[in-house]
Amino acid sequence: AEKDVDCMTDLSMSGVFTGKKIGFPPCTPQACMEILDHYGIDCTGKKAVVIGRSLVVGKPAAMMLVKKNATVTICHTRTVDMPSVAKEADIVIVAAGRAGVVGADYVREGQTIIDVGINVNAEGKLCGDVDYDKVVDKVSAITPVPGGVGPMTIAMLMNNCVEAALRMNNR
Repeated sequence: AEKDVDCMTDLSMSGVFTGKKIGFPPCTPQACMEILDHYGIDCTGKKAVVIGRSLVVGKPAAMMLVKKNATVTICHTRTVDMPSVAKEADIVIVAAGRAGVVGADYVREGQTIIDVGINVNAEGKLCGDVDYDKVVDKVSAITPVPGGVGPMTIAMLMNNCVEAALRMNNR
């Protein structure tokens, strides 16, 4: 776990779910939390929705939001009326794995949307899981794709590598 800089082992994942400093958190959910922190978005008492339940992004992001005192709902392919559930949230993290799945019917004014998705559309352009053009004017804040969570994920990986090296040298 002390070398697992992207949370690929069960021991590192247990740290995410227990809130203990075991290993490192997964870089993409960590990037989402850093974005929230950087922009001063306090999660305490906020309703958050995570769309996606993978062990790579969805579930860890939900646990990290809980650690930040948000009330979290996880949505997935079997969620009934997902647009209504998402509209209730103050913060929405989208890691659905499908281009443009979140449209204007999922959002309302005042929301913060973090788009984790990375897809290639029919025109061959990179796009996210959120239909950015249909959502951007409705919400308070949204991360772009490309250029949003992706570069922050890389920064988190580099941060974890440096932190792992420092920990190893300070034994």
